[in-house]
Amino acid sequence: MTSTEPSTIAELIKDCADLPDSLMASSGAVPQQRAAAPWRVSEANTAQVREMDDYGC
Repeated sequence: MTSTEPSTIAELIKDCADLPDSLMASSGAVPQQRAAAPWRVSEANTAQVREMDDYGC
């Protein structure tokens, strides 16, 4: 039985170097960065840990 998976980092690098250019081509521009939605903790979430000293509620 032979394995097709690389077993060393050198084999992995060689496998990656053998990829066809069509698979390595860029698929387009990177999307613009956007602001993350504000993060909020609901009262229900706070209630779950209210009695736990580790959370300082």
